[in-house]
Formats: sequence, structure tokens, C-alpha cells
Amino acid sequence: MDFNADPKFPCELILIEHCYGYPLSGEFIRINYCYDIPRILHCHVNPAILRQMHLRFSKNIIDAVVRNKTFAYAINHTDNAQLMDLFSFATWGGIHLGDESYGQLTNFNFDCVVVGIYKNGRNTKNRNWQITQGSIIANAGTVLADIHPIIIEGKGHTAITNVEAFSGDNPALTNVKQSYDFMEVRGTEKLTLSLSGCRMRDYVADNPITVKNPAAVIQAVACIDKHENLFNRIISP
Repeated sequence: MDFNADPKFPCELILIEHCYGYPLSGEFIRINYCYDIPRILHCHVNPAILRQMHLRFSKNIIDAVVRNKTFAYAINHTDNAQLMDLFSFATWGGIHLGDESYGQLTNFNFDCVVVGIYKNGRNTKNRNWQITQGSIIANAGTVLADIHPIIIEGKGHTAITNVEAFSGDNPALTNVKQSYDFMEVRGTEKLTLSLSGCRMRDYVADNPITVKNPAAVIQAVACIDKHENLFNRIISP
């Protein structure tokens, strides 16, 4: 479902609900230039939806989908996007929240991905996302250093609450059974980030948050790290 519009002719009032599939491109829904509150609700991306028809995709095909380096869901140039109850399995990325987007993402599961959530932002006024109540299983591919449940980059604020990330083996696709970290923070411009009640496990890095942005302001409260210890941290320039 491709709603990538020309900026002179934006698409409006997009509602996508109860849709299911497994595109071999790895892209299920993409929306660009929708300024009147796009909504994506109760959608499911999974090769296993064919099981009831006694059909299935081979491991080679699923690996090829992952190698496309695409996201099952992609949102950009949107106002107050509402994303609820989203599932993806065996795509390179779960969802890309573009640098000119903001809104709420809640009740989600991004399973067997390389990157679960990639959030960008171009200003601090209204390029902010609230992300809550979800799980990410980041393990796909062959390069451990590329595997991050969450990547944050660009300006704006991101509030993350009750999001769990864990990893493990899955015979349906090639995977390394773990992630590099829980989150990577990139860029050079100031961004702010708050985490609360997040469960972070099955990563190999010493710390769950890899900070590559020296201007980032980060606070984690009541989170749990891979050692099952409380992770409360303030990271500030």
C-alpha cells in the first residue's frame, strides 16, 4: 500500500485497518505527505499467514526479503500519525518514523528484524514520538553490529515506555540469535530521549544504549538490563 504522495498533492484522511500480508519487497505500508492524521490500525505482516492454505515461503525467500533493507511500515511528512496494534515478522525493519513525522506508536511487535524502530526528527517543536507497550525481537541477518532494536537520530524528543527487546533463534530465517544493543543513538544535533520500564536483554554490548551522538540528552528510569539489574541512567553532554 503506497501512499507516497507529491508534496503539492498530499494524500489525506488515510485509514488502513485490519490488513494482512507479506510483501516480497519487505514494504507493506508507506505514507508520505499526509497532513490530516493518518491511521494504521491492527495490521499484520507475516509469511506464516499462508499456513492455513498449506503454503509457505522458503527460508531462502524470507532471507531475500530481509536483504532488501526495507521497513514493513514507513511514515513521513505526517501530522500526528496514529499507529496501533502493528505486527511484522521477517523484514529488515519494523517501522521507520521519518524526520518530518510525529505521533503515537502503541501495542506493537516487530519480530525477527534487524532494526525494529528507526526514528528520525528535523525539529524540536513537533517532531516527537510517544512509543509504548511493545516488543522487538531483533536478531535477523548475519552482521551482529547492524542489529539494533531501536535507532534514534535527528532532532526532537522520543518517549519510550514499557518496550521490551529480546532475541533468540528462529529457524524460519537466517539470524544471529541476539542483538548488538537495545538502542543506538546517532547524529550530531541535540535530541532528547526518555525511557521508562523497558526490559532490555540478549544484547552483547556492555551497555544497552550505544550513544554515538555527543549532544544527546537521555534519561532511563526503572529499566532492566541484560543482567536483570535495574538500569537508571542519565546521559547528558
